[in-house]
Amino acid sequence: MSAPLVCWNCGAALDGVPQPISRHEHCQKCFEALHCCRLCRYYEEASSIQCTEDRAEPPTNKENANFCEWFSPRGGAHAGSSAADKQADARAKLDALFGGSDE
Repeated sequence: MSAPLVCWNCGAALDGVPQPISRHEHCQKCFEALHCCRLCRYYEEASSIQCTEDRAEPPTNKENANFCEWFSPRGGAHAGSSAADKQADARAKLDALFGGSDE
């Protein structure tokens, strides 16, 4: 069973969005662009260019609407972590790398 299609930014369900997703389509809740790298199945944050599709020419800003012909929406694209969670995770990784914090 695949994950439901949700907004990559706010996690709102995208059940009413017509398929295929148009470049002009935006989330009804947060108004972010939907035809963008962040909602694509080829988007991978850990990759150097953040795109696993070899034939694609990924744009610099992964959150803007684009004309990529390889775009394919993926279910469960919402990261769900806040900036504070990301900061704490980064701090924990630094502490592990350099032997702890001296607060």
